[in-house]
Amino acid sequence: MLTTRFVNGAPNWLDISTSDIDGATAFYGGLFDWQFRSAGPDAGGYGFFQLSGRTAAGGMQSTGEMGPPSWTLYFRTPDAQSTAEAAEQAGGTVLFPPMDVMGEGHMAVLADPAGVPFGLWQPGRIKGIEVVGERGSLCWIELYTPDIARAAAFYHRTLGWETEGVPFPGGTYTCLSAEGRGAEEGFGGMIPSAEDPVTAGSPYWLPYFEVADPDSTVSRAQGLGGTLLMPATDLAGVGRVARLADPYGAQFAIIKSVQAGPQQG
Repeated sequence: MLTTRFVNGAPNWLDISTSDIDGATAFYGGLFDWQFRSAGPDAGGYGFFQLSGRTAAGGMQSTGEMGPPSWTLYFRTPDAQSTAEAAEQAGGTVLFPPMDVMGEGHMAVLADPAGVPFGLWQPGRIKGIEVVGERGSLCWIELYTPDIARAAAFYHRTLGWETEGVPFPGGTYTCLSAEGRGAEEGFGGMIPSAEDPVTAGSPYWLPYFEVADPDSTVSRAQGLGGTLLMPATDLAGVGRVARLADPYGAQFAIIKSVQAGPQQG
């Protein structure tokens, strides 16, 4: 389960790179009640999506060389430089080397052996996002990857993750947790990319956001210009899930969890 009591290796930030930050602000504001606040004149247009005054995500206008609009997940590290070096030794790639972010912390963007981008965040003044697991906020993450064993080995060497197979309808689900935490404190999972019902074969990270009513959220997303990728479906013991893309193509999932955060409606 995600928590803002971040431990090393756990997700502690996410942001969206989009071709239209104003349009994305309107979309996610209408969908999750987020408000966008600029990080300041020196931040290059970067800003924070806030939910009732708490930061739920970051966002920025993309440029052509940054690739298509997408969500990037970041993971806590006490030392971004050494973690980036560990990632390279484990077969990953450093896309953007560790850098100081105006004293707020240090960040880097890497890619795992399958080419899936992810970020590192070494906390400074900003420890991480300020709300998770509640309606309109991040509650789970999934990696679609062509080789579960290879990905598990890479992230274990890089971030200390532990993996555990847990029973799931139709098979076994690979649950992710920080070192020493166990599946009961898991924050995400891995799925073979060949089994992805949306983009079979393409590896990527997928963020999940908690909602009160997936069906009405799907309708609202479509009315705001989003695209339905997978209709709302009940997963026994998990919740009701749907997959969407925003008007600019960034993919994400929504869920009404069986066990949700304290402010879930």
